[in-house]
Amino acid sequence: MTALLGRALRGIRAGAHRSPLSAGGFDAPDSITVSSAAFIDGGPLPRSAAGKGAGDNVSPPLRWDGLPPGTRQVLLVIDDVDVPLPRPLMHTVALIEPTLDDVAAGALRPGSAGMRFVRADLGHRGYAGPRPIPGHGPHRYRFHVFAVDRPIPDTPVNAKALLAAVSGHVLARGVLTGTYER
Repeated sequence: MTALLGRALRGIRAGAHRSPLSAGGFDAPDSITVSSAAFIDGGPLPRSAAGKGAGDNVSPPLRWDGLPPGTRQVLLVIDDVDVPLPRPLMHTVALIEPTLDDVAAGALRPGSAGMRFVRADLGHRGYAGPRPIPGHGPHRYRFHVFAVDRPIPDTPVNAKALLAAVSGHVLARGVLTGTYER
């Protein structure tokens, strides 16, 4: 039944242009290189990274290079631009200390050193892997890394409030895209 629904909705996708991350407050040079030992840019994510019920829900290892001088905080956002909703769905939103330039596999979870998570669109904190509707086709999951020019206080508790606090303070950005299909 869900595969039938997925096929019926196959042409309906949010699109990157509807992302709050494409707004003017996030304009910055694409000078950060984001990579993973688990997948290549544009390639499929491993099944272990897929969300509960589809895989093991283990965040893939990530690495970034090119944070500019003046970076006081790193913002990591994982979103799905192909979800059949009015805007992309944010799966994971984390603030990371600028002294870190990578996260190990499985480390995107509350309690990990140097990371603070806010409630993402699905109502959780921490990593939530891909779990697209079966039959909907491949979804693109973007792993965004933003260099932020100021420390962000603990007050934003959800993604919308955090993005508002970061908007206009982005020094540089980078993205790695993985795909997943059920």
